[in-house]
This record gives sequence, C-alpha cells and structure tokens, in this order.
Amino acid sequence: MNWITNYVRPRINSIFSRREIPENLWSKCDECGTMLFHRELSANLFVCTNCGHHMAITPRLRFKSLFDGEAFSEIEVPAPKPDPLQFRDQKKYPDRMKAAQKETGEKEAMLVAYGEMGRTPVVCAAQDFSFMAGSMGMYVGNAIIAAAEEAVKRKCPLILFSAAGGARMQEGILSLMQMPRTTVAVQMLKEAGLPYIVVLTHPTTGGVTASYAMLGDVHIAEPNALICFAGPRVIEQTIREKLPDGFQRAEYLLDHGMLDRVTPRTEMREELITITRMLMGLPPAIKGELPAPDKADATQPDTAEEQPAPTPDKK
Repeated sequence: MNWITNYVRPRINSIFSRREIPENLWSKCDECGTMLFHRELSANLFVCTNCGHHMAITPRLRFKSLFDGEAFSEIEVPAPKPDPLQFRDQKKYPDRMKAAQKETGEKEAMLVAYGEMGRTPVVCAAQDFSFMAGSMGMYVGNAIIAAAEEAVKRKCPLILFSAAGGARMQEGILSLMQMPRTTVAVQMLKEAGLPYIVVLTHPTTGGVTASYAMLGDVHIAEPNALICFAGPRVIEQTIREKLPDGFQRAEYLLDHGMLDRVTPRTEMREELITITRMLMGLPPAIKGELPAPDKADATQPDTAEEQPAPTPDKK
C-alpha cells in the first residue's frame, strides 16, 4: 500500500499534469551564441544583453517601443496592381506574396503609422525585412508617398526606418521607378520645411540606399548595421582585394562622414524625440507621464512666498 501511495500515484499524477514548455521560451544570439530568456530579450527590444547584437524586429514592435503609450494609427496605403509583369521563377509572384503575407501577417514590406513621440506628432514608416527581404516594390513607393503626404498634411516630421535587400526583381523596371518617385516625395517634405529623418537598420542595401534612405536631413544607424549599395562580397570579387575590417558597417560609415549618429535601439526613442523637437523649433520634451503645464499655469506663482510684494499706495 505504501509503495502504491508513495510511488505509483505521484508518478501517474506527474505524467498527466505535465506542462508543455513553449518552444520560444529561449532565443539564441546569432552573434555570441548566448541563450536569452524571451521576456528579458523582449524587454531589451531584442538587443542581446551580453554582446549588444541588434536582432531583427518587426515594424509593429518597433512602433510600440517608439510611440507614446504604444498607441499609433495606421495610414492607408494605395494597393498597386498585383503581378503586373506576370513574373515567375521557381514560383509565381502571387504565390510568393501569399507565403510572405502568411508568414509575417502583414500586407506588404512597409508599414506607415501616425502617433505622438514625446508628445510630438510624427509620421513613421518602417520596412519589414522578413517580408521578401524588405524589397522595394510599387507598394513601398506608394507607402513612402502616402507617408510624405500625411506628414505635409499634419505639418509634422517624417521618420523612416529602412531595412531592405534592394529593389524587388519580380516587378522589374517598375520597382526601379520607385527610386525617382520616392525622391519626389522627399522633395515634398523639403519644400514644406518639414524634417525627414532616416534610421538605417541592418541591412540597408541596393536601390534603397541609392534613393530615399540617403536623402534625410539626419541619418542615424543602429550599431553594426550593414549599409551599402553592392555588398562586400561582390566588391571583393570585383576588385580582387581584401576589404578593411568593418567595411560598410555603421561605425565605419560614421567615421567617414556618411552618417550623423550611431544609436543603440534602446536609446533610439529619446534620440528621435530630441532631434525632432529641435528641428521643429520646439522646447525640450518634458520627462515623465504628467501632462505639460499650460502657459497660464506656468506664469502663475504657486505659493504665497512667490507672490509679488504689494506696491505702496501713493498719496
């Protein structure tokens, strides 16, 4: 009886009450190989707490970390004609689109949103590298134009986060035409006197680098981001020479004058708030969650000691 009570019954209970461990409980850093607890990694905005490696992040998660109270509203982007060239390689282009949409849960490779950042209204656009390598197609061109028009309409800055492997080959020349289209959109902001800030993330390459990604008033990059037109492997095979260490990485470009700042993701929000308010001619942001005081309240003394002394009556 003791054997059944002390061993068999607890053994049966442990089998039937066993909890399944989620597969995504731990993540491995691609750079240093450290195993990271998913809650700790998420709280650190998917930056490795051991080596500082910046992992890929979706536009929605990025926007939640930037906008006040994680609140933002999406801006509608006109949908282009699907598969205009009837392109097919190993798969049909529409099939590739459906697979990318199912994998990412997004309609396309760029998300545009409006919200407040440090109580400063801004329009943000971000590319999703997990959606067909963030490739620039007609939808991305439409998204940047929609973001620029919304920024001009609301008279607020436009902040763009680039992450792309270049133009989308399935759209051929139509994807390359997005380079001049987006350049015109950036010019709209400049003529309206509105700031255009570009944050280059890993990787930003090809036609994206050759167009809207390098036309900002301020260029910021995340640490160790690859930023280039042609990749280092292609250049080495062309010139048949070994490239310098860190070539085409964010820190190398900063040293050679192509970037203004290299800012970690965990400090990006405060950096963008400071820059946008400075470019818009606004005072520094007020720290904390309390609302900013009104001008009338700010000029009115709070205590009796601060009240002005009464003036003597003249007789």
